[in-house]
Order: sequence, then structure tokens, then C-alpha cells
Amino acid sequence: MEEEGRRMRAYALLTATLHALTARLREGDPERGDVPGWVMITVMTAALVLAILIPFREAIVTAVTNALSSVTSAQ
Repeated sequence: MEEEGRRMRAYALLTATLHALTARLREGDPERGDVPGWVMITVMTAALVLAILIPFREAIVTAVTNALSSVTSAQ
């Protein structure tokens, strides 16, 4: 009997969740698009960082190391 109650609660929760999701998707939010602009900008920025970092990694590490050592040794 207790297991049947758990199943009924799970079914009720699933039904309520699906109903809320369906209602939200049907609303037609004007701010909603296929891909929000901030997602596109974030992905493009990450791709640009990787495109620069991969071929120039050693040069970047050397430049940062030199810059930090020149700042710390200037005392």
C-alpha cells in the first residue's frame, strides 16, 4: 500500500512538472530565441581564446613569465 502511494506521488509530480513545462513553452516569450546572443558570444570567445592559445602557448607563457619576473625583481 505504501509503494502505491509513492507511485501516485511520483506520477502527480511528473504530471505537474510536465504541465508547467508545457505552459512555459506555449507562452511565446519575445525574449526567447533559438540561441541567445550571450551564448553565441561566449562560445565564440572561447573558440577565439583556444585558437590563439594553441599555436602561441609557449610564447604567451614566456611573455607572462618575463613580465612577472621584471615586476617582482624591480624592488
